[in-house]
Amino acid sequence: MTAPVFVVDTVPAKGRFVLEGPEGRHAVSVRRLHAGEHVVLTDGRGAGAAAVVLAAEGKDRLVVDVTDVTVEPRPEPRITVVQALPKGDRGEVAVETMTETGVDAIVPWQASRCITQWRGDRGAKSLAKWRATAREAGKQSRRLRFPEVAEALTTKQVGALLAAADFAAVLHEDASVGSGALATAGLPDAGSLVLVVGPEGGVSPEELALFAEAGAKPYRLGSSVLRTSTAGTAAAALLLGRTGRWS
Repeated sequence: MTAPVFVVDTVPAKGRFVLEGPEGRHAVSVRRLHAGEHVVLTDGRGAGAAAVVLAAEGKDRLVVDVTDVTVEPRPEPRITVVQALPKGDRGEVAVETMTETGVDAIVPWQASRCITQWRGDRGAKSLAKWRATAREAGKQSRRLRFPEVAEALTTKQVGALLAAADFAAVLHEDASVGSGALATAGLPDAGSLVLVVGPEGGVSPEELALFAEAGAKPYRLGSSVLRTSTAGTAAAALLLGRTGRWS
């Protein structure tokens, strides 16, 4: 089994380091790590340190010896998923699985047919949940670079994001309105790939038209219809395989 990952504000240099606070408590009181076990410390922004546990002190202090420090390069091409707001806790499910799969950025989208609305305190709390989910899923999947979870965008703002992408696609179940299968779409070797996942009610004709003007064509994944909370994960996995990032 690979070493467990813990998050720090700044990855330490080689030598003795004490992991404290909530992460230290988790390591000592929940994981019950002991001397001789291996851990990884990361800032979630690509830097990581391999370390060996020297001792556990009290309930929330883990003393380690950092043996190696690395910086993971930014992956190419970069994959962003624009995720329409699902109902209930399906949003956290989508963020969790997309993080585990390897998505680089997640953009919440307030689509016209979204039942869920992010307004005021509720919107702030929901965004915080998505970001916390990405952080925990990044740790669980042993990532050094966690996905960025942006502020929720309007349809017009999503259009601007798509216009700046090197490849943009709107996932659509109806092959008659699409440009074919995502599995055979032409992809750049580098740059930004952006996928749009619509809500349970689908992407509206007006939204499709705006996105088409921005250069984002509709593509289908396959013959089955996926839920909004799983479509982004499936599409991202397809692109990760096709671009060689899964190799």
